[in-house]
Amino acid sequence: MSNILTLLNHEKFFSDVFLYDLDFSYAIEIIFRTTVMFSIILIFLRLTGKKGIRQLSIFEVAIIIALGSAAGDPMIDQEMAIIPSLIAFISTLILYRSITYFAAKYSKVESLIEGQPIYVIEDGKFSLNVKEAQTLGKDEFFAEMRESNISHVGQVKTAILETNGKLSIFYFEQDQVKYGLPILPKEYNKKTIDITVPNHYACTTCGETAYLHYSTSCSRCQGVEWVLAAKDCRVT
Repeated sequence: MSNILTLLNHEKFFSDVFLYDLDFSYAIEIIFRTTVMFSIILIFLRLTGKKGIRQLSIFEVAIIIALGSAAGDPMIDQEMAIIPSLIAFISTLILYRSITYFAAKYSKVESLIEGQPIYVIEDGKFSLNVKEAQTLGKDEFFAEMRESNISHVGQVKTAILETNGKLSIFYFEQDQVKYGLPILPKEYNKKTIDITVPNHYACTTCGETAYLHYSTSCSRCQGVEWVLAAKDCRVT
């Protein structure tokens, strides 16, 4: 403990951590390098034709992450010149344009690069025939549904996870709303494996609903955890 206090009290410790060999001229150089590289990043994003991160596919996000090193190193490393990074940006842009061209021309290439939309909810229940649909983060998925004023899955006719990560939702008409799995935290957290009061219940695994008199497994997915189903209409 005394060694740590001695280290913290040592002026050179703070000098090495926060300044090291930084001088005024190098600080100005960092500001210039950062401005140039940040401008290149903005130009690159504009050339891709995208308006925001919500429109980026996994492929495009991967490209931007890969460019992070090319952009970051020249900002602070005196031994890294800007031109090699600019070459990397131009090469990546050409690669991006080439792949998107072939993806637009050939559907197989597009499916390989972008993936395909995933049906997450069909007819008021979670899809079971799509493996990827079962690996989604439930909390994040529920949160996005709640942002669309959805209180239970029975209000949703179809929900599709697009290749850019956006959730497309199609609703039942108000008079067609079914009993469904509640997604509001307080209601959902009342899930149980013990059913003693007859009522409409929803399986917390797949969203299947049934009128139950006693504890049983779900006929659709064999889940054993249930929660009281909801049937209120969506408030718009």
